[in-house]
Amino acid sequence: MTFPSTSAAPSGLVARGLMALALTFGLALTALTVQAPLAQAQPVASFADLAERLSPSVVNISTAQRVERPGDGGPQVPEGSPFEDLFKDFFENGQPRAPQTVQSLGSGFVISAEGYIVTNNHVIAEADEITINFYNGVSLEATLIGTDPKTDIALLKVEPTEPLPFVNFADSDAARVGDWVLAIGNPFGLGGSVSAGIISARNRDINAGPYDDFIQTDAAINRGNSGGPLFDMNGDVVGVNSAIISPTGNSVGIGFAVPANLAKGVVDQLREYGVTRRGWLGVRIQTVNDEMAEALGMENAMGALVADVTDGGPAKEGGVEAGDVIIKFDGQDVEQMRDLPRMVAETEVDKAVRVVVFRKGKTLTLKVTIALLEEDGTQASAPATEDGGAESKALELAQLGLTLGDLTSDARTEFGIADDVTGVLITGVTEAGSAAEKGLRPGDVIVEVGQEPVAAPEDVEAKVNEALEAGRGSVLLLVQSGGDLRFVPVTIGG
Repeated sequence: MTFPSTSAAPSGLVARGLMALALTFGLALTALTVQAPLAQAQPVASFADLAERLSPSVVNISTAQRVERPGDGGPQVPEGSPFEDLFKDFFENGQPRAPQTVQSLGSGFVISAEGYIVTNNHVIAEADEITINFYNGVSLEATLIGTDPKTDIALLKVEPTEPLPFVNFADSDAARVGDWVLAIGNPFGLGGSVSAGIISARNRDINAGPYDDFIQTDAAINRGNSGGPLFDMNGDVVGVNSAIISPTGNSVGIGFAVPANLAKGVVDQLREYGVTRRGWLGVRIQTVNDEMAEALGMENAMGALVADVTDGGPAKEGGVEAGDVIIKFDGQDVEQMRDLPRMVAETEVDKAVRVVVFRKGKTLTLKVTIALLEEDGTQASAPATEDGGAESKALELAQLGLTLGDLTSDARTEFGIADDVTGVLITGVTEAGSAAEKGLRPGDVIVEVGQEPVAAPEDVEAKVNEALEAGRGSVLLLVQSGGDLRFVPVTIGG
């Protein structure tokens, strides 16, 4: 790799030369300013030393999975037929259908001298055999310690006869866009391949899981690079290569790596427990956009809006309420909604943290003790209510483009509304209005308006009038739609 170089004479020498030239020709110079060229960062001359030092710690991973082969479609003979044994011998004994072995290749890296190896979960998922192929040609069978599909991280273990060369995780939070990175792996089965590039972006959400926070790089990553390391220039692992965006399946300069700080926390838990132990807050959240921030009275759109709080969960016990906007968690600013799940998941179980919320124009600090996330946890339901099946009276609310009615037992039956849902029924929605644009439809239930519970259509009308008197252009509705509870900002008069 070659890079252009530039050189320039010292600015003082240039200035004296021009002054002498001016005096020689009798020119009058009142001022002379010579600007030196801006300093340029020196490009990396070669990655050879770094690649040579790191390659022994990078491994190729070969997996084998035994898949049962389908039957050969021979004729079906009725049980008890005199030809049953003949056809059985011919189609089964005569032509055995052995299981088929499917193989795949990936990459990984050693993180300890005793043989712990990190890779992607999708590299070893459902594998019956895992073989680690080292840089020096040695191959060892690996044991699966644990996996975490949500971050696509897996931890393996081999039993070496001597200490292995290994690498350390970097502090990925310190990585900057534009930093040089080096990817070493096993693309297309070509082991020991090295590619260089830069960090193109950080904090990428590619909808791969609930904790997406990918590093984007233009270093060439192809099939087989999955699970391999993305190194910084200190030789530490800044990310675990996991995915690419490509219409062909080959590198087009957009690859993604799980950041080291996220991967390290998962690896530590897999190493200690064999499974992940994530923190649980017990809330359902949604994004705060500009319109919603205006309806809430916030100066800026930030944080995570709490749409629902799980009964008996940590948030409920700590005083978090539906309608709160969580703006700070355990000393960290919640810039956007997707930041919060990752922060909570990485928090130590049973740790008491301070949660700062924005509630009805005020900022409150709550203390919440984080619990262990259970994947199959259930939520308690509120007691059922009865209304005697009274006939619903309709109220047309033109300011919102809605027609409202009481939530009767007949309405619950018609729209399939659970007995524990309380509020005001939407019976009609004006086409092309703000409510229609936000997806509201007949059968939805307005639970709150302006973060205050409502029980009758008149309650909704009163809250809308209050918002108008306060000079607000929109009102925030908490709406139950089927099993989904969400906040919806609706423009008044829209």
